[in-house]
Amino acid sequence: MHTYNVIHSGQPLDKASKALILLHGRGGNANEILSLADEFCDDHFYVAAPQATNNSWYPHSFMAEEKLNEPWLSSAVKIIKKLIDDTAKAIPMDKIFLMGFSQGACLSLETSSRYATRYGGVVAFTGGLIGEKIDEKKYQGDFAGTKVFIGTSDRDPHVPLARSEQTKVLMEKLGAHVTLKVYPGMAHTINEDEILWVKKHIFT
Repeated sequence: MHTYNVIHSGQPLDKASKALILLHGRGGNANEILSLADEFCDDHFYVAAPQATNNSWYPHSFMAEEKLNEPWLSSAVKIIKKLIDDTAKAIPMDKIFLMGFSQGACLSLETSSRYATRYGGVVAFTGGLIGEKIDEKKYQGDFAGTKVFIGTSDRDPHVPLARSEQTKVLMEKLGAHVTLKVYPGMAHTINEDEILWVKKHIFT
């Protein structure tokens, strides 16, 4: 099971007016993903990045049978929800941004959709909702116009484009404004166009 191990940068929570929660991918770590905040955050931000046990949020593909990823998946969602709730004690929910890459992108989408509300924004660099099939019964709430960005390749080896497309539909049903940008032939990475788009449309 995951432990609640979070590293921080930016303003202290009680001095910040906005917050960014960053989720690393499989094999990554909190320190690495924390550096991504430099692209998006000014000096009003509190930045937090939780660390997954053994650098992985769940052991199998995000599209495996959900029971195969338990109890790690449920533990990961619980950790992220706790971090959101702790942050929201000092900062309004509509000023809290979620962002992740790959496995962390999937977890950002999954947690925000299970507890849909008006976030500052949700950014998924290559990801989709988790499960062998999307089970709409898992997701509830109202995004109330939250801006969501999903960037992905048309041939990513880990995240099928169809799942990102299905995720867009589901999140829009929950009231989000979702932008899905597809980059032909892009490797499993974050590209400059994604960063520039998110800066302009989510963080302004």
